[in-house]
Parts: sequence; structure tokens; C-alpha cells
Amino acid sequence: MADTRVVVIGGGIAGLVAALRLAHAGLDVTLLERAAAPGGKMRALAVDGAAIEAGPTVFTMRWVLDEVFAECGASLDERVHLTRASLLARHAWSAGERLDLFADVDASAAAIDAFAGRREAEGYRRFCARSAEVYRTLEGPFIRGERPSPVDLARRVGLSGIGDLWRIQPFATLWSALGDYFRDPRLRQLFGRYATYCGASPFTAPATLMLVAHVEQSGVWRVRGGLSRLAGAVAELAIERGARIRTDSHVARILTENGRVCGVELGDGARIPADAVIANADVGALGAGLFGSEAAAVGDRIAASERSLSAVTVCVNAVAQGFPLAHHTVFFSQDYAGEFRRILKERRLPDDPTVYVCAQDRDDACAAPGGPERLLLLVNAPADGRERPPTPSEIARCQTNLSARLAACGLSLTFSGAPATTGPAEFEALFPGTGGALYGRASQGWAATFKRPGARTALPGLYLAGGSVHPGPGVPMAAQSGRLAAQSLLADLASTARSRRAAMPGGTSMP
Repeated sequence: MADTRVVVIGGGIAGLVAALRLAHAGLDVTLLERAAAPGGKMRALAVDGAAIEAGPTVFTMRWVLDEVFAECGASLDERVHLTRASLLARHAWSAGERLDLFADVDASAAAIDAFAGRREAEGYRRFCARSAEVYRTLEGPFIRGERPSPVDLARRVGLSGIGDLWRIQPFATLWSALGDYFRDPRLRQLFGRYATYCGASPFTAPATLMLVAHVEQSGVWRVRGGLSRLAGAVAELAIERGARIRTDSHVARILTENGRVCGVELGDGARIPADAVIANADVGALGAGLFGSEAAAVGDRIAASERSLSAVTVCVNAVAQGFPLAHHTVFFSQDYAGEFRRILKERRLPDDPTVYVCAQDRDDACAAPGGPERLLLLVNAPADGRERPPTPSEIARCQTNLSARLAACGLSLTFSGAPATTGPAEFEALFPGTGGALYGRASQGWAATFKRPGARTALPGLYLAGGSVHPGPGVPMAAQSGRLAAQSLLADLASTARSRRAAMPGGTSMP
């Protein structure tokens, strides 16, 4: 397989993992990234001389990257400095309503007891037990495996697992399922926010997303240098294993010959031959023909109403006063249902947004640094960055509403310089064909999970990876998709090699 040429399109975490795994296996790998540096959504912006993480800030399910590094003869711990968080997040609804969640279930239950009473604390313990059951049911047959259909999933769990599969409430929404555990609407709001981790609304997302609670309790890790540093570590190891990474390289078309992939054409007209291509790009971009008509058929045409959420993000150096920020803090809106109705039905930025703040210089002690600190502020937005991007006045009003929500909880921010703002239009420019959606197709209803394509496609030689394909969005899941794409390609190459060795005179292959 050493002479097999593979082109990986896109240097997000999925593409990096696929390139690393294939280069380690001895294939001739070239990764092409249109941006100036690899990382994809795992990116940092320079704001007034400080590097501020402008993408994912939460790292969970580290076993995926641990296994990837180990499979390639390396150690994640030796390449990246990781610290496990004991305080998962701080949550606020007003100046007097705050709740911390911890990795330790007992500590969280005690905090919920003090915040909302014993019954809610008992409901939280039952919720944790169910979230663990959901995760255990799905990890092996779904997260680790190739894309299943509903029938495939039932087959994988086996007769003994059918009861477990039914108990995870696959047909219920997350919001309705949370009612089985919590009466306090604030707690339903808090745990309903897990739907936004994959860009969905808690009012339409499947109840299986409660597994996020178990994932976080199993470990939330802070990465020294941010998650962009994690992407850099994967890129460095891939290069050590022989992969070539070319930045500022825009792929305009996936080339085919005799019904199979034969390479790619760059924006400047240069062609790179390949025996296989892994497209770490949103499947909506493929479906829209942004990589040529030959590849469009294996993509996905996602209507605006079916896209996951976009966001308005603000990266800024600021002095925070009046509220004790944690590393992760969420300031909740007063009308959660109204917020999502505004975003997903009216296709407008929310008037009273839920605001996520990552205070990147704070640890579990939550101590404020002297002077300005690096902050990422995020508000959910409709993914209409192509058809109807927010106007400058709408973005300005969003920032005003964001500040009002923070002020209602007692937090005031004094900016030390101009912020760097990214909205749906900018996300569409960064990731064309998405409309600014950050997570591919939205997880609306139980069947949405099975609409995501798997690694293999109907076009021979073309494989898919990334957060818009199986097993889903988020850093660890996208990394797993890259791993699955590499495994699928290697398995297909091995199968082809075996078939050739078994060929009989006259061209007939042995079964």
C-alpha cells in the first residue's frame, strides 16, 4: 500500500486524524487546507496581540485522541498538556441565581439541593444514571462503529441489548425527557442546553443527547494553548509520520476517471493525482457542487431549516467585574422556548440570548487575572449566512442584547480594545456551503442521526469525514469520523489486495 496516493481535503481535526492514521500506515498522504493553518474550527484569533480561542473550548472523550496517538506509536500526554477540570461550568439566570456543576456527581447533587431542593437533587442523580446508561448503550455499536441504520443498530446491540436501546427513549425529545427528572424549569434549561452541543434545539433534539452529562462527568479537559494547540499536535505528528500538509490550498474539484476518483484540481488549476480522496468538508458543500458535479451526488442537500445552529462569537480582551466568572460560564435567557423560536422559526437573532463565556485565563479556582483577560462570548444564531446574513445593525443589536443579559446577572465587561466578531456570514465564508451552520445537519427528531452519511460513498475512492458525517459533531466525534474514514480506506485497500492475490487466470476472482 506504500504507493497508494491519498489526498485529504480539509485540515480540521477529522482530516488531520485521517492523514495521521494513513501516513502511519505507510500511504502517500497529502492534506490540503484552504486556510493559512490547519485546525478548521479549532482556531485562535489574534486580538490586540493575544491569541484567543475562537472555536471549540470544551474537550471531552479524550479516549478517542488517546487511542489515535497510541495507534500511531505516540502518547497524547507527551504532546499536549492536559488538565482535568473539577468545576465543569457555572450557570446564572439572574444576579442572585447561580449554580455550579462539577465532575463529581455528589458535589453537583449537593449544589442542586442548595439551589432547588432535595427532590431536584434526587432527580439529578437519576438523570446521571440514565445518561450513563445511554452512553454505554451507544458507545460500542454507534460511536465506535461505522454508520448504522436503525436496523443495523438494533442488530449490533443484539437481543440482550434491545431493552437497553428502548430505555434510552430514542423517540422522545430531550426537553420532554428532562421532565421525568426535573420540575424546576431552570434545571431543564441547563440540561436542555446539551442539545446545542450539536447545534440543535432541546425542543426537537432526541433524548439520547442526555449522554452529554455522562461524557462531561467522565472528564472535561483544559488544553494548555487551547484546542487549536491540540489540532497543531495532531498535525505535527502526521508530518512526522510522513504526511504532507499544504495550507492556502483551495480544492476546486474532485476529479474522476472511469467512474472512480483519480485526484483533485486546485483553485489555480493545478491537479494532484490520487488513488483515494478523503473529503473532510461539510456534506452540504459537496451536495451544493462546490467540489464539482461528480462528487455532488454523494453529498447532502440540506435546506436552511434543516441546518444546525450558527453563532455570533466575540473574541475580546476585557476586564470583568461584578460576577465571578469560571472558565466556562453560561448566562441563561428568561424565555428559552422563545429564544429558539426566534432563531429557528423566525430566523432572527434572539432579543434575549443565552450567552456562553469562556474565560480562557481562569482555572478551577476562578481567580481573575490582573488586568484584561481573554474572553470568548457566544450567542446562538440561525444558519442563514448565505441567504440572509445578519446586517451590521443586527449584529450590533445582538452585541447590545448580549451585554444586557450579562448585566442582568451582574457582569460588566470593559473592553480593552476592539473585539473580533464572527457571525453566520463569516462562518459561511470560512466553511462554504454551510450557510454558517457549525454542526452539519441539525439533530431534529430520532431519525436525524441516521441521515448523516458514513465514511464510504457510492463514488469509488471517495471517503467522507468531519462533523457533518457519522458519528456527529464535536471535537472527539469528528476525530472519530476521521479515524473511521482511514479505517474504511485501509480495509478496502486490503480487500482489493486480497482479491488481486486470489485472481484466477482469465480475470476471475475467488469468492
